[in-house]
Amino acid sequence: MTELLIQGGKVYGPDGPIDADVHITDGVITGVEARAMSGGATVIDARGMYVMPGAIDVHVHSRDPGFPDKEDFGTLTAAAAMGGVTTVLDMPNTVPAVDAAGVLEAKAALARPKARVDFGLWALVRSSSTEDQLEALAAAGAVGFKAYLGYSFGMSRKQVLQMSEADDPDLEAPPDYGTLARLAPAIARLGLPLAIHAEDPAILAAFRRPLETYSDLLESRPAEAEAVAISAAAAIARESGLNLHVAHLSSALGLRAAQDAMRAGTRLTLETCPQYLWLSDQDFGRLGTAMKVFPPIRIAADREALVEAAANGVIRIVATDHAPHTDGEKARSFEQAPSGSPGVQQLYLSCLELASRLGDVSLAPRWVSEGPAALAGLQQTKGAIAPGFDADLVIVDPNRTTLIRPAMMRSKQRRGAFDGMDFRFGIRDVFLRGRAIVRDGKLAGRASGRMVRPAR
Repeated sequence: MTELLIQGGKVYGPDGPIDADVHITDGVITGVEARAMSGGATVIDARGMYVMPGAIDVHVHSRDPGFPDKEDFGTLTAAAAMGGVTTVLDMPNTVPAVDAAGVLEAKAALARPKARVDFGLWALVRSSSTEDQLEALAAAGAVGFKAYLGYSFGMSRKQVLQMSEADDPDLEAPPDYGTLARLAPAIARLGLPLAIHAEDPAILAAFRRPLETYSDLLESRPAEAEAVAISAAAAIARESGLNLHVAHLSSALGLRAAQDAMRAGTRLTLETCPQYLWLSDQDFGRLGTAMKVFPPIRIAADREALVEAAANGVIRIVATDHAPHTDGEKARSFEQAPSGSPGVQQLYLSCLELASRLGDVSLAPRWVSEGPAALAGLQQTKGAIAPGFDADLVIVDPNRTTLIRPAMMRSKQRRGAFDGMDFRFGIRDVFLRGRAIVRDGKLAGRASGRMVRPAR
């Protein structure tokens, strides 16, 4: 039996912060109480520190398999650990795409020996998906299904690398609303969420244009595309009773569409990302292509609407859409640079800083732990500091600042959308099921992550 006592910290539990000690036995929290006796346990001194639940980033892209030169499970989960993220949920648009049970199982086998944190896997909904495929994916352990309404699929890594800029590849069209309506009853029966990349493809096609300025990007991917996709998918979800999850919400217009859907009775959860809560179009002059992401970072009014929605609980999840490329790829022209940025390492720090500015630090674990655990079906074991939960814990130093700079990044893409930002907190220690994976701000131990499965 292995015992650990985290002593003397301010513990952010389900009912808010308390001065308490956290007792851990064999990787599980067994008690949260004031002045607990060590009884022979290994003691971690947390005086003056915040003790918080490990974050669950429900939206990351490992790029593995397919493009490990951009990122792999080892570098992804090292970055996650350093940022206090103890569970990641990886998106299915790797190569091959995770659209069948065998692919999911192979991807899990690839991830296990590399993973420094626990991980779950999303499965892909494509236009050719069948109910039998979805049932098999759920049985294999998928945490949910993802539909990319604005993206096509079908190319291998080799085809991508051989394609020239002038090529127009023959790809499978993204799933349309008819596909969602056909599969929605089966997804609802399985009890898993359907996450959508909410950009309507017809609107994107109508506004396509060359990208020379940041205004071109905003005009080519207008907020109407997000709002229409949310409204249409929500109508389908409402009829079938499935839980619809909107990934990376970026606009005030999309937010209003989601709120209308909620009022009409749709089971709907909302996720936004730190880049939408912190940045606006005005940051492009400073960051350049590092902040090119889809959907785009919009104007200050959109940012303010999303911050307000997160503060009042309409948005319950903050995730990163961690989507790295190589620094060389991101250094291309604005038109040619791929979209995406690393972010998992900054998730907790950015949310702590924002929550502190809003006057309630306890908002941060609600956004990155509690809400994500409920979405992923992990709310019985993760996302809270309480007896019976996995001892996934983060010790935060509230008196240390962290300057985001390329040298500190563990992802293969070192320059990202948060370059140069200064957060008034520091991650000191991180524990995964009671085992130290970060001590004094440095990686510790070896890969010990496990695949998580939702309890439905």
